[in-house]
Amino acid sequence: MVGAVLIGLLVLVLAGCGCVVWADRGGPGWVRVVATLTIRAGDALRTYARRSRRGKGSGGGGD
Repeated sequence: MVGAVLIGLLVLVLAGCGCVVWADRGGPGWVRVVATLTIRAGDALRTYARRSRRGKGSGGGGD
């Protein structure tokens, strides 16, 4: 069951990346919408990862 969910997630990610490339080359409107959503989701995940890494410091790094 978990494997099927992971495969489905992988298919969605690859389809989103394909839409980003297609939209960059002038695809139809729905492709641009999917590409925008994919890019925003990636930005949100990057922001979340940065914030979670900040809280995990050991305290002795001199940041």
